Amino acid sequence: MLRDFFEKYFVNPIKYNTGYNPVNTLTYAIILGIATILVYKGLKKLKIKIDNAFFRALVPYMIFGAFTRALTDASVFPRTYITVSPGIYFLVSLIATPALLIPYKFFKDWRRVFSLFGWGLVLIDVAALLVNLQKVTFNFQVLKYFIPFVTIAEVVIYLLTKKLSIVRDNSYLFYVHFYDATTTFVGVDFMGYWEQHVVPRFLIGLTGTAAVMYVLKFVVLYTALWIMVKLEEEGEEEELLDFIKMVIFILGFAPGTRNLLRMLMGV
Repeated sequence: MLRDFFEKYFVNPIKYNTGYNPVNTLTYAIILGIATILVYKGLKKLKIKIDNAFFRALVPYMIFGAFTRALTDASVFPRTYITVSPGIYFLVSLIATPALLIPYKFFKDWRRVFSLFGWGLVLIDVAALLVNLQKVTFNFQVLKYFIPFVTIAEVVIYLLTKKLSIVRDNSYLFYVHFYDATTTFVGVDFMGYWEQHVVPRFLIGLTGTAAVMYVLKFVVLYTALWIMVKLEEEGEEEELLDFIKMVIFILGFAPGTRNLLRMLMGV
């Protein structure tokens, strides 16, 4: 009975690419929350400062995860439980953890070493693409839609920074999530893709357009950041809130980049 439940809600959606459902969505959200706290506590115990330099060092790992996921869609890499979402996040974490800890222990300029290793992973993905070009049919037509719509979306955020302090203080999060929303909008409304997540899929079906993603992203992000402002005012640890914002950034940048790369590779 338990095995059938697990296969129905967790195994089969990955195996048959049927998207997320309410059960696995809630479960993954809980796991993400727990993992965020555990990773944060681990970094604090090691006295690793969560700052802009650390954030920049993480960027190649975000690109690596998104690129690897897109290459899986293109059949360059085999489709397994750790090369698609949410497994790809565990795979990147499994690689990034020792890539962080070893330089931290043995190198003074450990951030640079950590970052360079991440860019090395990205180069491996590039090499994998180059030797498998026959599997890819590039479709640059997507840029005809993506460039104007992402430009409009980011201009809207820029204008909102003039009016709303929460948007102004966290503009990079709004910019990246509107970038992600644009990839979904273009993919679903113009390129024939479909949305895999439960709530967005419901809202797209309800409204008839993936442009609703802009509204959903803004409401959820603004609400989350408003709550974080209140928590900070009540004395919540600022560094923890900054780390949560880093996770929020990854949740916008990684899927958005995967979506864009997937569309560009025509898969």
